[in-house]
Amino acid sequence: MKTKTHKILEENKSQRSKCLVYTRVMGYHRPVESFNIGKKGEHQQRTHFEETIIY
Repeated sequence: MKTKTHKILEENKSQRSKCLVYTRVMGYHRPVESFNIGKKGEHQQRTHFEETIIY
């Protein structure tokens, strides 16, 4: 069963582009897509947070 989101993604597939996600590992930044299977699983389990901007 396809959701409304799946339908929208399929309709706009030609307009989408690949997004590279980087993470900091051992003091430098690396693209997540270059991780091995174990490291990708570890990355998915991490807790992500958003910083709030204080003016």
